[in-house]
Amino acid sequence: MRAGVEGIPSLDRLLRDDALAAPLTQFGRDEVTRALRVHLNALREQAQAGALDAAQLANNAIAAAITAGLHRRHRANLRAVFNLTGTVLHTNLGRSPLPEAAIEAVARAMRAPVNLEFNLDAGKRGDRDDLVAGLLLELTGAEAATVVNNNAAAVLLLLNTLANRREVIVSRGELVEIGGSFRIPDVMRSAGAKLVEVGTTNRTHRADYANAIGARTAMLMRVHTSNYAISGFTHSVALEELAHLGRERAVPVAVDLGSGSLLDLSQFGLPREPTVRDAIAAGADLVTFSGDKLLGGPQAGIVVGRADLISRIKKNPLKRALRVDKMTLAAFEAVLALYRAPDALRERLTALRLLTRPTQAIAAQAARLLPNLRNAVGAAFSVEPAPMSSQIGSGALPVDALPSHGFAIRPAAAKGGGLARLESALRALPRPVLGRLGDKTLWLDLRCLDESDEGEFVAQFAHLVR
Repeated sequence: MRAGVEGIPSLDRLLRDDALAAPLTQFGRDEVTRALRVHLNALREQAQAGALDAAQLANNAIAAAITAGLHRRHRANLRAVFNLTGTVLHTNLGRSPLPEAAIEAVARAMRAPVNLEFNLDAGKRGDRDDLVAGLLLELTGAEAATVVNNNAAAVLLLLNTLANRREVIVSRGELVEIGGSFRIPDVMRSAGAKLVEVGTTNRTHRADYANAIGARTAMLMRVHTSNYAISGFTHSVALEELAHLGRERAVPVAVDLGSGSLLDLSQFGLPREPTVRDAIAAGADLVTFSGDKLLGGPQAGIVVGRADLISRIKKNPLKRALRVDKMTLAAFEAVLALYRAPDALRERLTALRLLTRPTQAIAAQAARLLPNLRNAVGAAFSVEPAPMSSQIGSGALPVDALPSHGFAIRPAAAKGGGLARLESALRALPRPVLGRLGDKTLWLDLRCLDESDEGEFVAQFAHLVR
């Protein structure tokens, strides 16, 4: 039944109605008033166009409409998603998910004052790095450590402190782009260091480094090529050999490990990645690495190594600009503490648990969820369980794949379409579901779907059906 403008209730009357009590309590009078004005104006336009249904004028209907709009308006921009992309440490999705121990530590740090820069034993001002330095030295074998907000910042700070207006020698085969178009040569330039390239893309020898060392040489730098691999006719200088050359010529050797593995991952059935302890034991004077990649912690950049060099780095004014806050340090300390019990690490460190999920468990999960997903997407699509390959992500071990399982969704008809619309509908769910499109298929890799989240995952399918 159509209604006219005269049937639209007044704003004041609506604000006094019990139907608006809940949104008034949740969002406040100003927000509800604003939303009502916008909604009532829309109703007037519909009435003038002869398209207003009388049912839309009921107080409950108006309250429901503005409440839904207010929920959309106040929805957080940073939202939890289901990562079914097949990339575990997904840079765009926040990289490593934190373990419960870290989440609890962050909550404590946010809830009350903490001894961020106060030495409780001495009763005077302290250094925030001391909160995690002891654990870092224990786990890496280094003499000293400092922490900044990411690994690019760690490299920048190191270079600006030790090589500003001087030369840094790097193999051409290690001039990597570390993501987001940030490249090692660009970081060096920003730090005030001059890059000296030696060797070729595929082969660099000890003599290449030795012949390039001169009066203005500040450092020999080794960059772990964690985000790509060169195979075939290749040669690189072993870190032990490079460190020996550095000691002979009194030139520090720095290693940018990037992904930051603290343990030999092969013990967990994963491909081996160089560890920080390996680099220190091989003679590196400084090592930089990330906190939120293979280490499994929060975003951070760490520099460990010789105490005299770390001391100089900590005195650089840039250190204050790049320092981390109490929440990051709380999470980082909790994650590092987990490494003291490596036999329990797989169960306690979320990133490692996801990386090592048995394929059989993922396949069983797919079998459980298959009927629900088929019902949700309807007859327009075929949904089949399928083996697939996950990747570690964030530039770590780029050529190594992890056997996984999930769903392959395709149009049911030979000339059917709609995959892009389905993918968009999944992203529009209350907790967005992110897969990947390829080969005329929407792939949903279940490696990162925690079994404890299955209930929430399935409950959302009601929205998808509608």
